[in-house]
Amino acid sequence: MNVHEYQAKELLAKRGIAVPAGYPAMNPDEAVAAAKKLAGPLWVVKAQIHAGGRGKGRFRELGADAKGGVRLAKSVEEVRANAGEMLGNTLVTVQTGPAGKQVNRLYVTDGVDIAKEYYLALLVDRGSGRVAMVASTEGGMDIETVAHDTPERITTILIDPAQGFMPHHGRALAFALKLDGELNNQAQNLAKQLYDAFIDLDCAMLEINPLVATDDGRLVVLDAKMSFDANAAFRHPDFEALRDVTEEDPMEVEASRHDLAYVKLDGNIGCMVNGAGLAMATMDIIKLNGAEPANFLDVGGGASKEKVTAAFKIILSDPSVKGILVNIFGGIMRCDIIADGIVAAAKEVDLQVPLVVRLEGTNVEEGKKILADSGLAIVPANDLGDAAKKIVAAVKDAA
Repeated sequence: MNVHEYQAKELLAKRGIAVPAGYPAMNPDEAVAAAKKLAGPLWVVKAQIHAGGRGKGRFRELGADAKGGVRLAKSVEEVRANAGEMLGNTLVTVQTGPAGKQVNRLYVTDGVDIAKEYYLALLVDRGSGRVAMVASTEGGMDIETVAHDTPERITTILIDPAQGFMPHHGRALAFALKLDGELNNQAQNLAKQLYDAFIDLDCAMLEINPLVATDDGRLVVLDAKMSFDANAAFRHPDFEALRDVTEEDPMEVEASRHDLAYVKLDGNIGCMVNGAGLAMATMDIIKLNGAEPANFLDVGGGASKEKVTAAFKIILSDPSVKGILVNIFGGIMRCDIIADGIVAAAKEVDLQVPLVVRLEGTNVEEGKKILADSGLAIVPANDLGDAAKKIVAAVKDAA
């Protein structure tokens, strides 16, 4: 789960981490009220979307010459004007793709006198099973270019979660950022604070870009992106209030309501599979046969008929889906339950695209009989290779 910048900063500020004062706003009047609470005379008006590159982004409705999603304002009137331009319009950045994201929230903060920008992030390094603290002296909007062109300017510090954060990790960070004196001490302290926040909040990612040194010698978190590990959500019931479903794909939101693991992709063959590994293999074999999967969807090992029906409806709600491949290996999951769900959903939505089903495992013969007796144009498959060839051919024939 991702959160907005202002929410991430609120969580960090509660842990004593320095962030500029600021307030969220949902309309121009709230933006003006927020500015009046702040010291000024310089304010920053920031679009709140779940994507990076806002400063270099462009609003589709405002033309190529319009300013981006992070703007400086030198008066309350400028704050209002910027808010009016940004709210309700679509911000396109390198991370949103061409579709962009509609801006529904703003964040109005105090301006900061910046002496130097840095990059700092904490991530889960799956290869080592450790927390990776990634730092660079080249912070700001072009960190992707730095990573691509000059990777030697990026330092990675691995922290064993069994051992936890140690003083030498803080010293390594300060050294990587080439800080000395009081800024060196602040960096060491900040590293510990961020690591503790990362662990306590069960973060999957915590990115500070930029972390800035101010003209008066302070390290301040100027921007923050934070996402949480969904597997730890039970430990943080209060996080549900931070969720902004308008930033999520509607199909993924619907899937979460049914406890389905669903990710929308760019292809045209919908997939319904039980088990993440089998789902990945199914997508791979679709690509091997010259087509592209439209989604990742794992119904889980013990799905009910209702859950299967919901999964089928979610797949069909995607207009790009031109065919569906169901691949089920029934261990805990019974093939007859899957078959009942497929038939119920296909009848309810008036299925109009090719459907290929491969069943194997518990109650497989009962499942195949249910499909055969359904009266629906369901194409059976003997194995996964056969299923992939049949669905790819059926989609091409229907095109």
